[in-house]
Amino acid sequence: MEYRVAQICKIVKGELLQGAEDRPVTHLLSDSRKLIYPAVSLFIPIVGTHRDGHQYIGELYEKGVRCFLTSRAIPAGEYPEAAFIRVKDTLRALQMLTAWHRQQFHIPVIGITGSNGKTVVKEWIYQLLESDYNIVRSPKSYNSQIGVPLSVWQMQPEHELAVFEAGISMPGEMAHIESIIRPTIGIFTNIGEAHNEGFLNVRQKINEKLVLFTRTEVLIYCKDYPELNECILQFHNHIRRKASDPEKSQRLLTWSARHEADLRVISIDKNENHTRIDALYEGQPVYIRIPFTDDGSIENAIHCWCLLLWLGTPETIIRERMEGLTNIAMRLELKQAVNNCSLINDSYNSDLGSLVIALDFLQQQQQHATRTVILSDILQSGKRDAELYEAVARLLEQKGVNRLIGIGKSISREKNSFLGIAGLQCVFFDSTEAFAEQFRHLSFQNETILLKGARVFAFERISRMLEQKVHQTVLEINLSALVHNLKQYQSLLRPSTRMMVMVKAFSYGSGSYEIASLLQFHQVDYLAVAYADEGVELRRAGITLPVMVMNPEPGTFDAIIQWQLEPEIYSLQMLDLFEQELKKPDIREFPIHIKLDTGMHRLGFEPQHLETLSGLLRRSPHLRVKSVFSHLAASEDPQQDDFTRQQGELFLRMSDTLQKALPYTFLRHIANSAAIERHPDLQLDMVRLGIGLHGLSQPGGPLHEKLHNVSTLRTTVSQLKKIPPGDTVGYGRQGKAPGGMTIATVAIGYADGYIRRLGNGRGHMLVQEQLAPVIGNVCMDMLMLDVSAIPEVQEGDEVIVFGPDLPISRLAEWAGTIPYEIMTGISQRVKRVYFQE
Repeated sequence: MEYRVAQICKIVKGELLQGAEDRPVTHLLSDSRKLIYPAVSLFIPIVGTHRDGHQYIGELYEKGVRCFLTSRAIPAGEYPEAAFIRVKDTLRALQMLTAWHRQQFHIPVIGITGSNGKTVVKEWIYQLLESDYNIVRSPKSYNSQIGVPLSVWQMQPEHELAVFEAGISMPGEMAHIESIIRPTIGIFTNIGEAHNEGFLNVRQKINEKLVLFTRTEVLIYCKDYPELNECILQFHNHIRRKASDPEKSQRLLTWSARHEADLRVISIDKNENHTRIDALYEGQPVYIRIPFTDDGSIENAIHCWCLLLWLGTPETIIRERMEGLTNIAMRLELKQAVNNCSLINDSYNSDLGSLVIALDFLQQQQQHATRTVILSDILQSGKRDAELYEAVARLLEQKGVNRLIGIGKSISREKNSFLGIAGLQCVFFDSTEAFAEQFRHLSFQNETILLKGARVFAFERISRMLEQKVHQTVLEINLSALVHNLKQYQSLLRPSTRMMVMVKAFSYGSGSYEIASLLQFHQVDYLAVAYADEGVELRRAGITLPVMVMNPEPGTFDAIIQWQLEPEIYSLQMLDLFEQELKKPDIREFPIHIKLDTGMHRLGFEPQHLETLSGLLRRSPHLRVKSVFSHLAASEDPQQDDFTRQQGELFLRMSDTLQKALPYTFLRHIANSAAIERHPDLQLDMVRLGIGLHGLSQPGGPLHEKLHNVSTLRTTVSQLKKIPPGDTVGYGRQGKAPGGMTIATVAIGYADGYIRRLGNGRGHMLVQEQLAPVIGNVCMDMLMLDVSAIPEVQEGDEVIVFGPDLPISRLAEWAGTIPYEIMTGISQRVKRVYFQE
């Protein structure tokens, strides 16, 4: 649908500061990095605690955007061709606009909330009903105060059913979301511990979420959560009392495995890979079979079953479609691929909304200059093919895609939409089988490949062909958790405080350029590496952020200069050597960082050096100090707080001496991850975030319960053996089996980074969610676990070395070390898989 500036101005109760009233708007933009349609986009600058979207107005104007909301004054004449609508609060204006848009539609709208399962239920509803309705739904898990409005804005006249999920993290938020979604059908999935920190108790959280269903015709939920059931009954009675005709007001549609309900579950029978669920509905026996056996999937499926019953779907169709449900991939995965390629695997569905998200993720990756998209037909878009693939072509052009491999009859028919794009190589195949036949004739080398396909195209076959073959041990890095942790630390900073993030030592074992690309996308201010070669690797991978080198060596000064890295200078000798290197080509004002020793006594200038240092810096035309910093020795330890304060005071005195000597200002920073949490007075101009980014924090700190686990190290059971009484296990015969035991050999050893000290019962791993001790010495490429107490274990089973349920800090305790050593010791031969939820 197309809106005009004057109409939007009226809807949001704004003031048109300047510009044409008749400019068209079809797209909303809240993130400057996700611009696709500049000529018809309205930019809504969101004002956050650490970043103000208004700062990107100039950049977007240069890129062709001509319609803006603003809560700031606009300098006269600076943007002569733009239309500006002044509002008090840009986020509220976004919500008002999309709420008005929602009211133009009179179709069934399903609203989903709860603690878990929202996205799966939404996607399964789509799978179950896509052949009956033209459906619009939230992309991925767009369920926030910003995500919900952007989801609802997708509604178009051709849509016949809408499915939106909603999440909140604090009281009062759901009222805004309800006015935007205005669901006619409600589903409350369950209640759990997620986001509890924003609420007084579980009942308050339930009641806040129930606001979403104030105007629904029906509310579907499970009666087996006692507090949820009690709160819903009270909410429902309140709705009925307020209704003019209580008999026609909101209906409750309940299900239960324990109590009387509209859908009374009689039995749940699990076999190897299916579950049969028998129930009574309106007194009649009904059943479904689903291809899952876990309790979460069973609960999600029953919610969907209730919806289909409410919609009057025939039982035979319900059973047929339920049995065809497929897994919902909740993440985008980034893996190593053949011939030095990177592979982004998003092959579970293909629609326009999720394609935009996947292309954004592709654009974040800077390690390869060439970007390839392997794309199937897009199903159920609601658009005519010509219009749909023209929009896809514009997306590929906007995101800088170099090659398109289209698979499917529809995209192949519309290939002319793509052939006219300058610099885009195209090849098309009617089917995945046709692509596979020609695979060896297609060159894939030094590029990032996005695999994006509807499930019916079975792109997992293509994924297997492209993935680099490595052994079974995998380190998974959750990029969404990493971004969450970054934002948690940013939330503790003053708006003026900048952030430097440490990506030294292969980013604590997580991977250098992959993590750096994400940090660059999220606009941190600085990166720091240990050695120049790490910085050169980042530059070669397309990282343009300022990079500080903490351990520069004279032999690498030429590389530092060539690749525009910024060295830490910690001695007069090093200062002189680096300046001499700059004098040869007469380079002026090269950025450096001055390290002060305030008590760590590792590297840095001491107080007696400051006078000489000040004079040299003041006189040198070749050097410019970008920052002055120091290291805290024990900021995490409450018993050392007096010493930390002493370090802070000494740093301020020393840096003041340097500042008075120089005719320009520089940044000052001393706070590390622990100090960001525990010593807010030491934020200064910039902080350095390291281990905290990866979810490790001191117990008792303000973020300890809020940080998310980032890394999970997985391996597999290679073989099971029964060991007779009296035999031994492993090198040196250190593992004793006095009474006999069952051992599992797993595919990880000290060459992968599993410390030998964890052998002989000190270390444990999770098998079938149970702890199994390491038996005997750790070998180079494998080790053995005592699984005698886990009778159901099988060869090929997954083994968790560390992760959310077995924290890396616990491994460090067993090994008598610190988590840093465990993380940085994971060998680079261990495959890294990056994923974004």
